Amino acid sequence: MSAAERSVPGPLLELEGVHKRYAMGKQGVDALRGIDLRIQTGELVAIMGPSGSGKTTLMEILGCLSRPTSGGYRMAGRRIAEIDSDGLAKLRGERIGFVFQSFNLLPRLTVVENVELPLAYRQVSRSERRERALASLDRVGLGHRAQHLPMEVSGGERQRVAIARALVNHPSLVLADEPTGNLDSQTGGGILALLHSVHAEGNTVVIVTHDAAIGAQAQRQIFLRDGRIESDETAAKPMDSARLPLETAD
Repeated sequence: MSAAERSVPGPLLELEGVHKRYAMGKQGVDALRGIDLRIQTGELVAIMGPSGSGKTTLMEILGCLSRPTSGGYRMAGRRIAEIDSDGLAKLRGERIGFVFQSFNLLPRLTVVENVELPLAYRQVSRSERRERALASLDRVGLGHRAQHLPMEVSGGERQRVAIARALVNHPSLVLADEPTGNLDSQTGGGILALLHSVHAEGNTVVIVTHDAAIGAQAQRQIFLRDGRIESDETAAKPMDSARLPLETAD
């Protein structure tokens, strides 16, 4: 968390009356319908709901990958609508880490080169890129896999590489879209344990999931249906049954 974020009063993320409409011929599809949402710095939040409920669209807006059709979005008090495309790219690179279900690793790059990518986009020097990428891989227990290609490591290890890449810029916000969706339950438990550890360091973590068991581990569960928030509940004591040792995430 940056000093600037600590000094800004109010929520880290704030959506007011957010709508998102996709053009589909003459009809169009409303993916989000009037979302009001506030997420505080340091929260662990699960966004839940069935397929087509708007979960991924909401994550894309929170991550500044997509703009609302209408409504307002502020991050640390700053209006996202006032930031141009280059500014949004800079914001994403410096303050947001993304973890996707499909890993999104480049197959011809080594593990460490994949982790270096966000730093390369920011034109960080080659030596510093390598140093920081190796440190990030060590953080997720994969320093020994640095020179392997993605196809040479397991699915759980690929997801850990993706998390190392998401963390290499020390973001204050981590967005994970179905991060265990392609993994077995034991391996997925290790990935969730890693995300819990990221949250424990003071980062804001938002997990998009359709799995109620995963959502139950968050401090707060936001349930979407048909593009609207159906419920927003704070857990009295989040479950921790899936906090398996990191070694199980192979």
